[in-house]
Amino acid sequence: MNRPAPKKIQLEVCANSVASALAAQEGGAFRVELCDNLENGGTTPSFGQILTARKQLIIQLYVLIRPRSGDFLYSDLEYEIMKADVRGCIEAGCDGIVIGILNPDGTVDKKRCGELAAMATAKGLGVTFHRAFDMAANVNQALEDIIELGFERVLTSGGRTTAMEGASTIAHLIEQSAGRIIIMPGSGINEHNVADLVHFTGATEIHSSARKSINSKMQFVNDHIIMGSTMGVEYSFDESDVERVKKLVKLANG
Repeated sequence: MNRPAPKKIQLEVCANSVASALAAQEGGAFRVELCDNLENGGTTPSFGQILTARKQLIIQLYVLIRPRSGDFLYSDLEYEIMKADVRGCIEAGCDGIVIGILNPDGTVDKKRCGELAAMATAKGLGVTFHRAFDMAANVNQALEDIIELGFERVLTSGGRTTAMEGASTIAHLIEQSAGRIIIMPGSGINEHNVADLVHFTGATEIHSSARKSINSKMQFVNDHIIMGSTMGVEYSFDESDVERVKKLVKLANG
């Protein structure tokens, strides 16, 4: 009897720039989540980044809708910004958006999440619920709420800092989902743990930034000033790496 071929594990790359998005595509990623400020958990990228990425990419382009770093409890003003950003993603021809809003008690804000999701799906865009999920008071109830709202996937580290730490919870969430939604592990996934994580959890999609540090080509260096939070950040930056993406795809499917 012929058995169906194992389903290929798909990699979504969390890209902090168009250059990172292109590296993800070249390396064999299935989808890009475009964002900015990864060092602060990610925020919405500029409209210029979104438009340029859409023009350059053949693979799926999802965009993070998050107006600021910090918690996932947003003011009315911030919510208006999020709605405007969703409309921008629709106009730009993106494949999907990545959102997440919580209530003060740690439950999913079903009203606002539902409104944003409906805006996107009405125009044919997919919707992912991001790691606000990991900050929920009860991830099992949060999962049911997100499924009810019609999301296609949840990005999660299992309520822990890294997906490896939360692997047991991720496996249970996949069992709970029973095929109703995709559970996509993310946070701290690299070449050294991706195969074990996939094997243990049964995940079919994984999420990683696959970054490396790039040194600045500046010849002049002003060492009397700190522009960021630590010395030296002015002369290096992180970018997704083609070879790391290739390795992750290969190892996840090994």
